Amino acid sequence: MQRIMGLDVGSVTVGVAVSDLLGYTAQPVETIRINEAKKDYGFDRIAELVKEFQPAKFVLGLPKHMNNDEGIRAQASRHYGDLLVAEFGIPVDYQDERLTTAQAEKILIQGHTRRENRKKYIDKLAAVLILQNYLESHNF
Repeated sequence: MQRIMGLDVGSVTVGVAVSDLLGYTAQPVETIRINEAKKDYGFDRIAELVKEFQPAKFVLGLPKHMNNDEGIRAQASRHYGDLLVAEFGIPVDYQDERLTTAQAEKILIQGHTRRENRKKYIDKLAAVLILQNYLESHNF
């Protein structure tokens, strides 16, 4: 089996996680700074990570509203996915990411991570949660 790369896409950062080769667990990799307004999507760094981890698929978090509707951020995530496919030729799937950032923050608080340090970890931890949920829901 090949790795899967999970991405938590925001307007200023992309949290990155990867699965193990068997597809059982997700591990944090890093947080990439991007600038949606300037169309800087962090693809130079993602290209390096693709070369390193050789994922068979990207899984992007899909931020839905609690009523299951897709808003502006979900549209932005789907647009980012389209750009990934065009840039790397690697298929993209989506995972509902409702409440993953809140869950990530709770984990960081429980781990006694200082408030000023949480921003460094929250996006890549959210990417881990998105990818882990995907792996578990797809029986990898």
